[in-house]
Amino acid sequence: MTGSAPRRIFLIAGEESGDVLGAGLMRELRALAGEEIAFLGVGGPGMEAEGLRSIFPIDDITAMGFGQVIAGLPRILRRMRDAADAVVAARPDVLVLIDAPDFTHRVARKVRARLPDLPIVKYVAPTVWVWRPGRARAMKPDVDRVLAVLPFEPAAMARFGGPPTTYVGHPLLDEIDRLRPDPQEAARREAAPPRVLVLPGSRRAEIARLGVAFGEVLDLLRQEIPDVELVLPTLPRRLAQVREMVAGWPVQPRIVVGEEEKLAAFRSARAALAASGTVTLELALAGIPTVAAYRIGWLEGRIAPFLLQITTAILPNLILSEKAMPEYLQWHIDPPTMAAQLARLIAGGEERQAQLAAFSRLDAIMGVEGDKPSRRAAAAVLETMRAGRG
Repeated sequence: MTGSAPRRIFLIAGEESGDVLGAGLMRELRALAGEEIAFLGVGGPGMEAEGLRSIFPIDDITAMGFGQVIAGLPRILRRMRDAADAVVAARPDVLVLIDAPDFTHRVARKVRARLPDLPIVKYVAPTVWVWRPGRARAMKPDVDRVLAVLPFEPAAMARFGGPPTTYVGHPLLDEIDRLRPDPQEAARREAAPPRVLVLPGSRRAEIARLGVAFGEVLDLLRQEIPDVELVLPTLPRRLAQVREMVAGWPVQPRIVVGEEEKLAAFRSARAALAASGTVTLELALAGIPTVAAYRIGWLEGRIAPFLLQITTAILPNLILSEKAMPEYLQWHIDPPTMAAQLARLIAGGEERQAQLAAFSRLDAIMGVEGDKPSRRAAAAVLETMRAGRG
């Protein structure tokens, strides 16, 4: 170490997923830097455990759905100003914006206007391949480099005129060894009674919208396979809501709480019923055939078909460029059909084998071998910081 002042890295993360990414990034930045690093910014408990003192609570910039955004707009606008002012006051060596694109991109614009020479990195590409592709071109003047977590995103960003984008790998790649079974757990996947994961989502609204339909699917499944064992992993903060939901179901799953119990259930499960989201990629990487579903609010459901650029809402299907995992969305959620398909996946046969064969290609497509994603991301941030803005 030299006697010079530490490098200052300002990070702004939104939502729990951004906090997890930010914590991993901070660990790797510290390990790779070869010089003293000081962290500033906005984060949650994970980033705070790594030494960040958040300038305001991360929950202040989290909003899901049109209604929540409108209700929270004055607070969100105030926090945008607060964040931009804090960056300008700190004058860091690099600004890293993690997830929460609608918030962080506006902060980037405010900061770029006042600190034009500050390198700005966006960690997690906005989903321009889903909707609002104009965001890619709009962010180009204010973001110097994007770090993508999905392998098709650099091409999508280039196609829509976005900033230079580097694929660093999905954070789930760090968890593969914990998701996949050892020989004993693999044998349990094939044994009776069949173990089925029930994953209705991690957000309050998701659970509320899918709860009744999932209960109907599982009731019909139990009629088809009476000895099926149902396991529902959830988060501590959702436990009360999940218990209330399953109390109205005709079948009662075993509820498990916490990451370790969830991963143990993944390693021994034969099939899954899941809400669309990152969990579908977890299931695919774990090699668990799945039936997926999703339901959004009524107004969003009416508007979405006119805005979306995709034909599937399931991450593994997007990565594989095929509808390997069946999906039932919005008004097409059909419990009898879903239960019958889930029963077939449990029993075996062509549908099960087709999903497993598709999932086996993910390792090569996503680049499982090599440095872990958080280390690749840290290396890219340091490279951008040291290069500065020409």
